Amino acid sequence: MAIVSRVSSGGRIVLPKELRQYLDVKDGDPVVLDWDGEAVRVTSARQRHRHAQQLVTQAVPPERSLVEELLAERRREAARE
Repeated sequence: MAIVSRVSSGGRIVLPKELRQYLDVKDGDPVVLDWDGEAVRVTSARQRHRHAQQLVTQAVPPERSLVEELLAERRREAARE
């Protein structure tokens, strides 16, 4: 899908209604702009957060608690001080 928009004063780009609905963004929501040197990709911060959660879920077995590991590490560091 290609959508044409214009750059206005201050470098602002308006995301058309259809794109805002597709991305599920509302006024004031953060969006992430990724530039690869040739093109810009727009994603919602919410989408990026969900993607990061999926990556961690795939990489970390359910029986492992990263929070507990971090807390244990911090306790060991505090005990050494």
